[in-house]
Amino acid sequence: MQKQLTVIITHEKDGYASICPEFDIASQGESIENARDNLREALELFFETASSEEIRTRLHEKVYVTRMGVAVG
Repeated sequence: MQKQLTVIITHEKDGYASICPEFDIASQGESIENARDNLREALELFFETASSEEIRTRLHEKVYVTRMGVAVG
């Protein structure tokens, strides 16, 4: 079974950071693709080892990703 999850990837000083906000699981990599693949591996390991209760407890079912303007300075 496959589940569609949200992935946010940001450029960092030494590469890229990736996070899945539904489960608060993160990883990193030298490229966007590497960061995404490493996050996929981290998520798959989580699902292989976590109990059903832990998966339910950590899941944020509603995740909203948006942008907003803020005053700076």
